Amino acid sequence: MAAAKSSKPHRSPYSPALGLRLLLLAGLSILLQYVDHRDNHLDTLRKAIGATVYPLRVIVDAPVSAWRWFDETTTSRNDLQLENSRLRAERLLTQARLQRYAALEAENARLRAMLEARSRVRAQVRVAEIMSVSANPFRHVMVVDKGTSDGVYDGQAVVDAEGVVGQVIEAGVASAQCLLISDPGHDLPVEVNRSGLRTIARGTGDYNSLDLPFLPNNADIEPGDLLVTSGLGGAFPRGYPVAVVETVTRLPQEPFADVTARPSAALNQVREIMLIWSDDDEEAAEEPAADDVEEPADDDSVQNESDNDQAAEDQPTDNAESAEETDSAGNTGEEDAGE
Repeated sequence: MAAAKSSKPHRSPYSPALGLRLLLLAGLSILLQYVDHRDNHLDTLRKAIGATVYPLRVIVDAPVSAWRWFDETTTSRNDLQLENSRLRAERLLTQARLQRYAALEAENARLRAMLEARSRVRAQVRVAEIMSVSANPFRHVMVVDKGTSDGVYDGQAVVDAEGVVGQVIEAGVASAQCLLISDPGHDLPVEVNRSGLRTIARGTGDYNSLDLPFLPNNADIEPGDLLVTSGLGGAFPRGYPVAVVETVTRLPQEPFADVTARPSAALNQVREIMLIWSDDDEEAAEEPAADDVEEPADDDSVQNESDNDQAAEDQPTDNAESAEETDSAGNTGEEDAGE
């Protein structure tokens, strides 16, 4: 009996019950989430924690980087020679393509000058490496090694050598989180490069598929069409490749067709990305200021308006004179008939 009583755990009369503690912690969590979602009070704390955890990310990535460096340094000489030959051939092809693009760019500039159109400023880019990828299958987020100290900002466009990858959703001091276009919560304004048809590309949770949910059955779109950014919304510059249409299923009983596309970029294999800085927003801010300036009226237009007013004033007088002449002619005819 005494042994059984002594083995019983001692509980302080002042400690709250386990259920009450769980309820208090749950209430505190809900309150913190509401305050953070409404006023972003914890944004500074989150960025500070991200800056603190950054060295740990570097340490965790160190073994992989060391192994990659060791593998590259121990590559055989034959493999290096083969790769060097292949890179030289690709370099020659790239230079030939650049020469053709340079000629097209010069021709485009001449045509713009003839149309008195302002040439667009080329976007600036910066290469960044991927540090980690989210393990959540329903959240396609990756972390890159560039942050606000490098000029990165929230909403910035992210591309690679093949096409659009995503955009920055949270920029820290030395790193940034990027949301991929395949995420179910990401919508991207696109247009069909062949026909100019504009629509929205939505992520499906699959790295190799995008959904175009707002296209009617009679939309001018076919399998194989290239989708590019339309530039609407201001986040992505216009003209960057996004995806290629794979399937178009027209459903007569439904208002919209079932259209899927395959992203141009290999979203689950990308290692390096490019962050884009564009000056389109600055140009858009300058154009309204120029439109607000009213042009002075020409002397010819003023003279035409005064002539029209004078003609309107003289018209009643001319009508009255013609009426008097008609009356006099009628009276003369009556007198001749009487005689």
